[in-house]
Amino acid sequence: MDDLKIIELYEARSELAIESTKAKYGAYMNTIAYNVLRSHEDSEECVSDSYMKTWNAIPPAKPKLFKAFLARITRNTALDLLEKKDAEKRGGGEIALALDELAECISGGIGDADPALALEAKELGATINELLGTLKDDARRIFVLRYFYLYSVAEISEMLDVSAGKVSTSLCRSRSSLKESLEKLGY
Repeated sequence: MDDLKIIELYEARSELAIESTKAKYGAYMNTIAYNVLRSHEDSEECVSDSYMKTWNAIPPAKPKLFKAFLARITRNTALDLLEKKDAEKRGGGEIALALDELAECISGGIGDADPALALEAKELGATINELLGTLKDDARRIFVLRYFYLYSVAEISEMLDVSAGKVSTSLCRSRSSLKESLEKLGY
């Protein structure tokens, strides 16, 4: 079933929407959750919660890219669950490490408590997306696998059949380029 039909099922409040989502994207959502949580049991709980969050989000949301919409919900749900379960014990430190690597690019906290800060965060996200578009395909793929899907350097190396050193070098160069570009833009 195509994504538009699945979204229409959500809008019609049909329970077939969740079943269709499971059939088409269940394994994908499980992979995202597992990469964050490193536990099959927690991943299943996260994906189950993600289906409910998707059900509650559509409508009013009408996602243009349903797969990306599901990825975002699943990733955020997994990160919330991980926070509750202590990142160092459950994530093997991989999440904290990935976020520490990115911290060098973006200084200062940007939160949702203040509307001005929330707007700044949204603008920063758009700027980062734009800057990622300037990276070569391989560098962008490595960056997204590391910082969105939270794969380890070793996992990325294996998936892309390149050395861990190449992955690390690419990440370092991408972060450096991102930092330089953000500083030029005043971030």
